[in-house]
Amino acid sequence: MAVLKVIEVLSSSEKSWEDATRKAVTHASKSLKNIRSVYVQDQSAAVKNNEVTEFRVNLKITFEIE
Repeated sequence: MAVLKVIEVLSSSEKSWEDATRKAVTHASKSLKNIRSVYVQDQSAAVKNNEVTEFRVNLKITFEIE
């Protein structure tokens, strides 16, 4: 039986929501092992001078505890 833990992570990117998600998983994988899944809970964007300047995601990362 596996024991899983879920943490909430915020990330951002100037390119896209997908890039922000990839950045979060890449960064989290430096300190977490056995990441199983990621759930994008919320998306938002920052706007400046009528243009989107930053894509933001609020995600939940699930990983197995050894």
